[in-house]
Amino acid sequence: MKMKYFVLAFVWLSTCTLFSQDYFPKNDGVKAENNNYTALTHARIYVSPTQVIEDGTLLIRHGKVVAAGTQVNIPANTVRIDLKGKYIYPSFIDVYSSFGVEQPKRPAGRGRSAQYDPSREGFYWNDHIMPEADAINSFKYDDKSAKSLREAGFGVVNSHIQDGIARGSGVLIALRAEGNDAERIVDDNSAQYFSFDRSVLKNQSYPSSLMGAMALLRQMYNDASWYQKGMVATKDRSLEALIENRGMMQIFAAGNAGHVLRADKIGDAFGVQYAILGGGNEFEMIDEIKATNAKLIIPLNFPDAYDVSDPFQADYVALKDMRYWNQAPSNPKVLAENGVAFSITLHELKSPSELKEKLAKAITYGLSETKALEALTTVPASILGKSNLIGTLQPGRYANFLITSGNVFDKETTLYENWVQGQKHIVNPMDQKDIRGTYDLRVSGDTYDLAISGEPSKPKAEIKQDTVKIDSKFKYDGDWVTLTLTTPDEEVYRMTARITPGEDNLSGRVLLPNGGDSTFSAAKKEGPEEKSTEKKEDPAEPPVVMPVKFPNVGYGYAKRKKAEDILFRNATVWTGEAEGILQNTDVLVRNGKIARIGQNLNEGSAKVIDATGKHLTAGIIDEHSHIAGLAINESGQNSSAEVKMTDVVDPTDMDLYRNLAGGVTTVQLLHGSANPIGGRSAILRLKWGESADKLIFENSPKFIKFALGENVKQSNWSSNSRFPQTRMGVEQVFVNYFQRAKEYDALKKSGKPYRYDEEMEVLAEILNGERFISCHSYVQSEINMLMKVAEKFGFRVNTFTHILEGYKVADKMAEHGVGGSTFSDWWAYKFEVNDAIPYNAAIMASEGVTVAINSDDAEMSRRLNQEAGKTIKYGGMSEEEAWKTVTLNPAKLLHIDDRVGSIKVGKEADLVLWNAHPMSVYAKAEKTLIQGVTYFDLEEDKALREAIKKERSELVKMMIDEKNGGSKMQRPVQRKKERFNCDTL
Repeated sequence: MKMKYFVLAFVWLSTCTLFSQDYFPKNDGVKAENNNYTALTHARIYVSPTQVIEDGTLLIRHGKVVAAGTQVNIPANTVRIDLKGKYIYPSFIDVYSSFGVEQPKRPAGRGRSAQYDPSREGFYWNDHIMPEADAINSFKYDDKSAKSLREAGFGVVNSHIQDGIARGSGVLIALRAEGNDAERIVDDNSAQYFSFDRSVLKNQSYPSSLMGAMALLRQMYNDASWYQKGMVATKDRSLEALIENRGMMQIFAAGNAGHVLRADKIGDAFGVQYAILGGGNEFEMIDEIKATNAKLIIPLNFPDAYDVSDPFQADYVALKDMRYWNQAPSNPKVLAENGVAFSITLHELKSPSELKEKLAKAITYGLSETKALEALTTVPASILGKSNLIGTLQPGRYANFLITSGNVFDKETTLYENWVQGQKHIVNPMDQKDIRGTYDLRVSGDTYDLAISGEPSKPKAEIKQDTVKIDSKFKYDGDWVTLTLTTPDEEVYRMTARITPGEDNLSGRVLLPNGGDSTFSAAKKEGPEEKSTEKKEDPAEPPVVMPVKFPNVGYGYAKRKKAEDILFRNATVWTGEAEGILQNTDVLVRNGKIARIGQNLNEGSAKVIDATGKHLTAGIIDEHSHIAGLAINESGQNSSAEVKMTDVVDPTDMDLYRNLAGGVTTVQLLHGSANPIGGRSAILRLKWGESADKLIFENSPKFIKFALGENVKQSNWSSNSRFPQTRMGVEQVFVNYFQRAKEYDALKKSGKPYRYDEEMEVLAEILNGERFISCHSYVQSEINMLMKVAEKFGFRVNTFTHILEGYKVADKMAEHGVGGSTFSDWWAYKFEVNDAIPYNAAIMASEGVTVAINSDDAEMSRRLNQEAGKTIKYGGMSEEEAWKTVTLNPAKLLHIDDRVGSIKVGKEADLVLWNAHPMSVYAKAEKTLIQGVTYFDLEEDKALREAIKKERSELVKMMIDEKNGGSKMQRPVQRKKERFNCDTL
């Protein structure tokens, strides 16, 4: 009775929500309304992924659901459709689509000179920020694309312009074929979109890097806040749109797991919870992904196996790429098991038709069908804030549903119809006969075995004679079958037959090779129904998925490393302190710190390592490094103080592991030298296997990279449109920016309102002694210039790095109080270093300058122990002082010498055990510790190499099995990470 009253109430409500626009005149016929109901009866109805009705009725009217249940009152004016044995599901939703919105294409023939200023007026200062872009303004319904989406099960898609960093608003579209956009458009401002990618249409050079894009987004939000307070006299249509769109769902196109975390950080900083497009590798850092609390949009772009049948080509494929092929299909399962809400998108699939196969693979790898259905219905509806309209078949929702022959995820299931807003779209005729089975095919006196398999609506055929496969083509369309058979003698028979209701056998006409015609027949031996009664085979074994490593590359560890108490017994200890080098000495590490130094120490519960004949030193520190970075230069403008290297740390860079093998424990990841004022540095501990955030040196001092010379004035670049172009101009850049920062800081400290400028904030930190400068430098005139600029503004330069003419100005450097971080013996590799000499380090040290030897090179950094030894050859430094150039001295330059850089009780246990004199070319690091954790062990490294060989062999076999099974393959590809240096753009 309650259901009856509900239906009557809904009838009244529905009259207010008709799809027809009743105030429009109708001039092509009689104007009338269809107030009838449609009842789909006796179906298994998935009202939602977790609410299933057996033998139920779905009642719809005016494009919406009226009721769903087992005892639905059906009004008299109802069209009944009997769906006995059929299934009804909510149709699918794609949150991240480009349907109907033409995507921008990169124009050809761009000029050689960079464009530094915006091309628009009345908008934001950066062309890549376009929140004013509305997808609805460029939307055009594409019937062909809509048909392919409906055939894949989709009823609603959310489309947007996939271009730029702030991309504007999306449009939510129902994929109904009949009607117009007034009926199809569910929401013309459905969500606001962002990404880290520049616009392909805009030429403005900034940002040129990932870290620049992140800085731009931060400044955009700060500027929007300033604008919203009415503090800007001019009109900015971009910021107005951004502010207006804040009430929408915010969607960020990240594209991989690391970028998901980066996007979430930006959102957290400004109180925005993005829904984030992932990349399929979220399983690699699932704990960090889960901690974001973000809803994800996940593509099912699982890679094809590599064709590794040629062992020479197989060597091109890195283990991490082989492993990713194996692990990627488990990504949805891992997300679901860890409680991460996610929707599934067609993004990055070549065609919507691939979805079913990819879903089946994900389910094979452990994703539950319930979670799969949620990811296609209720979760995307929730992301869009439209759960009251789409995603389920509850009363009041759009009548968007699928009618299938069975479980929607079953390979053999046929999708018959896709109803969108109550409008029926036939995908496969529901009354089409299932002709699958095995047949005796007789044609022209010969007999063949014909096997028809696959989906009932799209079957495929195979013909054999005895055990020989015969070349054939097969098509089943409507009531007609066409079959072409080519014999081994290359005789072609073309057959056509009409399917007759109630008849299992096939018969028809055949066009003979000689041009004549005859008849053929195919007697059915067994159909799918008979096969299903046979004893079922045991279910297939679940796929073998390789365990995730930390990081998930070749030399990753099975689990993250933990600290342990260790006693190094009887070592030669290079303290780096006043005690010098101690013979036959014990060092006890406890709780990540150096607890005791002496002889015959009591180990307690500590692990004892016999270090007899070996050397124990502090970990090597590289003051100038570019390893573990996803980008190095933000070259889009002459100052990039707003960017942070901490934003682009790559914890999977194999050079981290290689550096550990060379005894390196800490590096300063520096911005490059494209600009006079570069980006902020990241001081990293090489904690192999940890996340990017955990690599960052805890509570580390603040640093920034400056640069002088050829690079910043673009001597070797094709562009000549950016200031400065001379060394004189470089000085004026510094003076101008510091003067502006001084004025900015004064305004900030006055208590008056001010526009937050991240770039000025950083430069003000320098003026206030809160941030230190590491400056790329070569020529003595410029070295003097920057010291004078610093003294003019009341601060000092912390470090001149490279500093190959430091020997010329060592006395002035000492007087200023700046350190020198130089190469051991590089010279004459470009014009401005022609005066460099290998005695540079020793001469600077003799004048009282704190001197370090750095690498600026991923290969050299793992041999810094040998580089330090060159200062003994060139300049006669003592062994202890030489060793300090890669340990204690760089620690001093980085202001972390109270924690690392030497072996002293109370300092953190960043230690290296060498098998020989540490500066010998024969020395190997046997163990490298950071805070008492052994991140490199030579014996473990040997075991890893064997494990890598074994895993590669297993994966190669799996891929060969894939090929033998007829799977699609991809050619072997060698992917190498680019190694960065100062001038990498």
